[in-house]
Amino acid sequence: MTKKVRCAIYTRKSSQDGLEQDYNSLQSQRDACAAYIASQASEGWTPHPDHYDDGGVSGGTLDRPALHRLLEDVERERVDLIVVYKVDRLTRSLSDFAKLVERLDAAGASFVSVTQSFNTSTSMGRLTLNMLLSFAQFEREVTGERIRDKLAASKAKGMWMGGATPYGYRRDGRSLAIDPEEAIIVRALYSLYDELGSIRRVKEVADERGYRTRLRIYDSGQNRGGVPFTRGALHHLLTNPVYAGRIRHKAAVYGGLHDAIIAPQEWDRFQDRMGKGQRQRGSTNSAGDALFAGRVFDETGDRLTPTHAKKGDRRYRYYISRRLVKQSGERDVSGWRLPAGVLERAVMDALVIHFKDAQTLKHFAKDLDASIAKGLAAGFTEISDTLGRDQRAASSLVERIDLQPGALRITLDAGSVSKAVRLDAELIPAEALSVEQGFTLRRRGVETRFVFGDAAREADQTLIRAIAKSLDWLDQVKSGRSIASIARQEGVGSRHIRIRIKLAFLSPVIVKRILAGEQPIELTTEQLARHIEFSDDWRQQPRELGFVS
Repeated sequence: MTKKVRCAIYTRKSSQDGLEQDYNSLQSQRDACAAYIASQASEGWTPHPDHYDDGGVSGGTLDRPALHRLLEDVERERVDLIVVYKVDRLTRSLSDFAKLVERLDAAGASFVSVTQSFNTSTSMGRLTLNMLLSFAQFEREVTGERIRDKLAASKAKGMWMGGATPYGYRRDGRSLAIDPEEAIIVRALYSLYDELGSIRRVKEVADERGYRTRLRIYDSGQNRGGVPFTRGALHHLLTNPVYAGRIRHKAAVYGGLHDAIIAPQEWDRFQDRMGKGQRQRGSTNSAGDALFAGRVFDETGDRLTPTHAKKGDRRYRYYISRRLVKQSGERDVSGWRLPAGVLERAVMDALVIHFKDAQTLKHFAKDLDASIAKGLAAGFTEISDTLGRDQRAASSLVERIDLQPGALRITLDAGSVSKAVRLDAELIPAEALSVEQGFTLRRRGVETRFVFGDAAREADQTLIRAIAKSLDWLDQVKSGRSIASIARQEGVGSRHIRIRIKLAFLSPVIVKRILAGEQPIELTTEQLARHIEFSDDWRQQPRELGFVS
């Protein structure tokens, strides 16, 4: 007697387009699968009565309602065979395919493609399917690249490619048309900033006047907007190049097909004023006295925002990509989170090297007579000496900082440099106003460290203090004091003392290297202490602890 094979038909379509039709893609897939099952009736194949249809769901994920129901029925032994029109209806991902096959094998089930003859119960069938899915995944990724390239090319032509329509505009095909009523408020907000010079004060006046964001009503019936402008929304509005008739794509800005609400030269003047205002407020920045507030950008053109975190009484300052703040809690959002002190010190060091570099001086002095060049050299020395004494001196010289993986570019303010070296700004060549510095990312414990160029390393004061304490504890133990009493005095556990006291047995060569700042940058006190043995054999320590490559 032929064994009964219960066959469940699974259908999927990525978009909602056409699903409202009387005979749509899902029904077409189902009919083809049903006909195939009927052709195998002699083998005991019978159709499962339930429908498993996912309309408008991508094959790039397994998070699909009908697929979940189907897999649950498979695991409950209600389904023996899954029938699909094409294998990419089930999944487009190799990793997801492996997961599905594993679940089907565990339940003693399999699947069949109507238009592709495969049998997943054999190794050759799985190999063939893997190859097919590799090409399907490749096709999906190439399609994504084509879409991104088309988006970039369209924006380069000034076209509006969708997204939330900016306040002050309405959609007009592949462009934008000015909304007269909202445009009045946009111009009023720019005028307020021109008059008041502070987003906080602009918000106060905007609230008094009753300005509100656009009310958006979605198909679901949910409403968004219609509320007072936040400071973040105002900042975005006042810095968005769309109001100057331009289109932004990542770090690039192109001329748009739409009309400007703010004249381009006026918009540029606003940006210059906002940048200078943020620069002047840097010394009292609520995010922790950020030297370069408003002037640090990542490789996408996103501005890095000064922020801080607190642990106990200690305050830790950072520069963080704005998208990490705006999209906080969302998955797969990448960006920069830099320790502020490390970045600021690196910028200052790069400037000191720049102004001490003879090649930089040549760029400045190549068209000057000898007497002026001599005075210029003195001005360079004065700048580098000032930077060495006062880190904040760097703030007045820097116009913009651009970060990308492995490279840092500093653009200097021509006016500030001109004043510092007492030379007309028109005589300063552009190459002398640009400083580039390479860096590498390292991790030290839970902290990300940025090692810039070949700059001199600094001694790790945390390590040095730990070694000094361990020597003091060892002296106390030699004098007869117990580990427990030392632990009570230090307010820590005895185990902590037993581990850290090992640092007293470090090789003198290692101690000397640590004092000179020549230890591996990722080395922490805890790592160092746990790898030290109570021994007077110091020959192996440097290699074991990474001091010898």
